[in-house]
Amino acid sequence: MSHTPGTWILSEGLAGLQAQALGLAEAAGLSPDMRVLTPSGLWKHIPAKFWPHPLNFVAPPFPGLVIACGGKAGVVAAAMRTRDRRIVQIQNPRIDIRRFDIIVANRHDELTGPNVIVSRTALHRVTADRLTREAEIWRDRLAPLKRPLVAVLLGGNNGRYTLDTTVGGRLATDLAAMAQRDGVGIAVTPSRRTDPAVTALMRDALAPVGGWVWDFTGENPYFGMLALADMIVVTQDSVSMISEAAATSVPVMFAPLPGKSRRQGLFIETMMQEGRVRPFDGRFALWPVTPLNDTPWAAAEMCRRLGLQDPG
Repeated sequence: MSHTPGTWILSEGLAGLQAQALGLAEAAGLSPDMRVLTPSGLWKHIPAKFWPHPLNFVAPPFPGLVIACGGKAGVVAAAMRTRDRRIVQIQNPRIDIRRFDIIVANRHDELTGPNVIVSRTALHRVTADRLTREAEIWRDRLAPLKRPLVAVLLGGNNGRYTLDTTVGGRLATDLAAMAQRDGVGIAVTPSRRTDPAVTALMRDALAPVGGWVWDFTGENPYFGMLALADMIVVTQDSVSMISEAAATSVPVMFAPLPGKSRRQGLFIETMMQEGRVRPFDGRFALWPVTPLNDTPWAAAEMCRRLGLQDPG
């Protein structure tokens, strides 16, 4: 087996998708160059599948392997495919899957085919080594918080689920009550999608019980919280954050949100069947768990199918 002569990650610049592609590449032992598609003018508003010349949006020389993430990237990457250039697509490309060498899709995408690798969790960059490093970095900074420690990962409105001030306020109240009733510490990290008003409600509710809410200043505590938590609560809207939390060795609870998504529902059902997550009911709870992370397996399977050096 041989090394790939250069690798690109091709994306639209969305951090969540880039993190999935980086997780896959890193698990495969690859050091990719990040390339971001920047269509201008009318092309920004025209679906990529209607672009007459997709290769106009990338500049050669092209690498031997392209990992594409996102719909636009999938269309451009498919046009780059040759006998000597392999194309891997993350998530359903919404175009003919035969135009790709490999597609890595989640089980809840309900996509099958001879070139499809199906994972239970979203791809991500959480590894045991990263958690060990982050635990050392954040141990002293999070030491003032009471133990056991509950890490709370907040998402936001996404068109399918709602996390507005009404829902966020209710969750904040439940978390504060848990802190008092069960004697736990709480650390909260909002995401880019979290309504600032919801973050403010969290801060107001948790400050009196010793909770801490990251204010977006300084280093992001996300991985440190995953590494040092005794239990993790994640809002239901984010497959990625639930997948990252499930890669740790502690129990994970999802905070139900108003709304509905067939794909999200299938994902939650799979994670519950695996015994990896439970719905958050306002109480601190521990149960035996094993880290669930399909990223290393997906990377190894990709390498096997493409004839790349096994990442081990």
